[in-house]
Amino acid sequence: MTMLDSSTSSDVLATRYQRSVADYWNQEKAPVNIRLGEVSGTFHHHYGIGEVDWSVLDGDEAGREERIIKELHRLEGAQAEYLLDQLGELGPDDRILDAGSGRGGTSFLANLRFGCQVDGISISEEQVKFADNQARERGVADRVAFHFRNMLHNGFPDATFRSVWNNESTMYVDLHKLFAEHARVLRPGGRYVTITGCYNDVHGRQPSRAVSQIDAHYICDIHPRSEYFAAMSANGLVPISVVDLTAATIPYWELRAKAAVASGIEDAFLTAYREGSFHYLMIAADKA
Repeated sequence: MTMLDSSTSSDVLATRYQRSVADYWNQEKAPVNIRLGEVSGTFHHHYGIGEVDWSVLDGDEAGREERIIKELHRLEGAQAEYLLDQLGELGPDDRILDAGSGRGGTSFLANLRFGCQVDGISISEEQVKFADNQARERGVADRVAFHFRNMLHNGFPDATFRSVWNNESTMYVDLHKLFAEHARVLRPGGRYVTITGCYNDVHGRQPSRAVSQIDAHYICDIHPRSEYFAAMSANGLVPISVVDLTAATIPYWELRAKAAVASGIEDAFLTAYREGSFHYLMIAADKA
């Protein structure tokens, strides 16, 4: 264990805003996250992509909600696997970083697929405890470790990682600081991948009303699409692939809106996506 892993909250959380975000996720027990994770024991904190099997709405009413839960979990699993598809060729000797790792879902899938060492970081101590316990239960604690750290100053040595990713966590931080830190810990030629929601600059210079509702719900600060590419360019991260997943995620939100675990933010997401003020992007970039 490093010195940073035994740090106090004041060491990791540098601002009042970061403390408020950490408090939110320390207390978060939303059914849409917990119940979906209980389907397979893999707990995610992101959304889904792909075509919905709408037959889950058919049949007996008693089992309808459970069928919806399983289908939503399948779609979020598809999103995580799609992100991992973008990381490139990895093997057991590689080390990779999950920045904003939540309860550890994508980290565990990465270790299962590649066999490599995975480090996850989160500013939520409760998430780190949960994910570490999962690692022990899965018998992979020697290969998958979670750390109470800040992704803007993560404490790892330079050129530590072959790949780094953010799965829906960039909206909580300054992108220029984030990508500078990612570039520092990536090996030359290493791969960075993010899947994120961003507002459409073409639609307006400020977030739309629907995007602002999402910001307020998650106490985040969604960035404009252009800011991702400007911040990457400034920090030596060269985009090699950009995929608009907006159409692929809308069915997930349409199904989630019909679920008992809906959190009340579903209409804002659907409005923002459909009006074009909000995009769901995958960006993969290599370190120059």
